[in-house]
Amino acid sequence: MTEKKYEFTDETKEVGGHVLKRIRLLRDIGRFKAGDIGGWLESEKNLSHEGDCWVSGSAMVYESAVVYESALVSVSARVSGSARVSGSAVVSGEARVFGSARVYGSARVYGSACVYGSACVYGSARVFDAACVLEYAQLHGSARVYDSAIVSGSALLSGEARVR
Repeated sequence: MTEKKYEFTDETKEVGGHVLKRIRLLRDIGRFKAGDIGGWLESEKNLSHEGDCWVSGSAMVYESAVVYESALVSVSARVSGSARVSGSAVVSGEARVFGSARVYGSARVYGSACVYGSACVYGSARVFDAACVLEYAQLHGSARVYDSAIVSGSALLSGEARVR
């Protein structure tokens, strides 16, 4: 049995009919220290007790979404639906990852960006500003999608691709 990494505080809030609870770190992980107050979860199923994954700031993870391995969801980001954030991926700022989207590897989604539907962002890919990756689109390698660009359908962007 894995040692618990965090516990729920008594602080709660409702978001779209979901009751979320604030978390507190029980042991040091990376730059975060035992006792640090974290973000918001709907249940323990949203954040693994294994690895160095964490939800910090005012970030929220709910419904059946999961954060695991060494991933970080921070600032005011939201991860929901059945989305998965893993590897050493980071979702931060006002970013949204939802539906059955996947963000993994060392990918970054930040600013007001969104990834949803069955979209995948992985490798060293970046989605930022107000850009969106949706439907079945895949973004990997060191590809970048930014400004207000939208990548959708079954698009595949890889390598050094830049879309703005």
